Amino acid sequence: MGEAKRRKETLGEAYGQQKRSWLNKEQLLLIQKWVTRGTWLGIGLLVVIWLTVRFIGPSFGWWELTVN
Repeated sequence: MGEAKRRKETLGEAYGQQKRSWLNKEQLLLIQKWVTRGTWLGIGLLVVIWLTVRFIGPSFGWWELTVN
């Protein structure tokens, strides 16, 4: 007897049906959408901070970059 047949006998009516989870597909897609937005926001913020530290701050005389 194969594993699929054994599983079918054990599960009965529940065989082939999806298991219940905490989140449904729509909720998971919404979470993915927000995480993706947050990631791009973080990348943009990182670029702005880098530009400020590297170019904007020294041009306004807020600090000086040192050469090692």
